Amino acid sequence: MAEAGGGEVAAPANSQDLTIFVQSLLEQMQSRFTQMSDQIIGRIDEMGGRIDDLEKSITDLMDQAGVDPVASAGGTTTWPAAGSAAAVMSRAF
Repeated sequence: MAEAGGGEVAAPANSQDLTIFVQSLLEQMQSRFTQMSDQIIGRIDEMGGRIDDLEKSITDLMDQAGVDPVASAGGTTTWPAAGSAAAVMSRAF
């Protein structure tokens, strides 16, 4: 029987060996799943930080251009359409 890592594993001789083999295999799978989950969560956190930095940069640029955010009915902040921002920026420079 071949192991996932490429090494050879002896076939279990009885039910107790089979139980130990399956338990070991499940533990390896759980460990790999945990590692992958941690990597995915780390990447999502990193992406969230980058998005926050991007939002801050956009806000700074909009402030420099003199464009104010527009408050929507839901209480969230939205930005004017790209055309209006371009118009403001062209007048500013």
